Amino acid sequence: MKNIKKKLAVPVVLLIIAGIVWFFFLKDSGKSDKNELTLYGNVDIRQVNLSFRVPGRVGKMYFDEGNPVKPGEVVAELDAKPYIDEFNISEAGLASAEAILLKLKNGSRRQEIESAIAQVNEREAVYRKAALLYERQKDVVNRGAVSLQALDDSESFKNESYARLETARENLDLLEEGTRYEEIMEAEARVELAKARLESAQTDLNDTKIIAPNAGTVLSRIQEPGAIVNAGSAVYTLSLKSPVWVRAYVEEPDLGRVYPDMKAKVFTDSRPDKPYEGHIGFISPVAEFTPKSVETTELRTDLVYRLRVVVDNPDEGLRQGMPVTVKIRLKNKADSKNAK
Repeated sequence: MKNIKKKLAVPVVLLIIAGIVWFFFLKDSGKSDKNELTLYGNVDIRQVNLSFRVPGRVGKMYFDEGNPVKPGEVVAELDAKPYIDEFNISEAGLASAEAILLKLKNGSRRQEIESAIAQVNEREAVYRKAALLYERQKDVVNRGAVSLQALDDSESFKNESYARLETARENLDLLEEGTRYEEIMEAEARVELAKARLESAQTDLNDTKIIAPNAGTVLSRIQEPGAIVNAGSAVYTLSLKSPVWVRAYVEEPDLGRVYPDMKAKVFTDSRPDKPYEGHIGFISPVAEFTPKSVETTELRTDLVYRLRVVVDNPDEGLRQGMPVTVKIRLKNKADSKNAK
């Protein structure tokens, strides 16, 4: 019995050794392909913090964590009452500035000019009467018929009447000449200023809503209705649906074998038989040490070059940070000659 066991043990050991050799050498050598480059990396998905550009009180939050978001959808709103009031004030200011400009451009009305002419005629009559009275009193003052005080009062009234007449004449000249060019330019500048303030108020009012920039999924709902937020304070964290890429690293000897736009296949552990299609979108010109997330004991001190593989058909199966395998089909010499 012992001899039988010894005879059986030898073949079993030989089979185990053969299996180990096949697994580590023959298996790999049978599948090795010099025209295929295998890289290892992690999935990168862009995230964006959504926030308001203006401060205020949060009024409405339309999405929760895990909800899908379409581009252009309103995801949150502030209480817009203060910004609506500011917009109305700016709108009224523009209307006032435009009215003043129109008044200056149109100039004086016919009724205003006629009223100014009548005022000049009236004051001319008053002045002539005052001058005539003064001349009469001056002739009789030496005979004692009029006191010196009365003569002085008469002269003062004549001078005052003349001054009032000159004022009326100047007013008439201004009305007839119309508005000065400088005044119109100033009014036009005030209109432009009012327009700019109205546009700024409209922008602030629009910014009380957060619009989703791209399709994605809500990762975090950071604020709630009623919260007071500053401009730029994050309200949501959104994971974008696209673009999705893989961050991988290529060793220096293989650097010359890859180039942008090369086709690639991305394999995941969850669906190894259904790879994702992709292409190389970026190759870093700067060397760096192998990151800890992908390095092996042998590669810890090796310099590598980072590259980005853009996934052409991403879906929910790819998650941020997921480890993946990238296989790039390299051109052989015959292909290279044909390409030339």
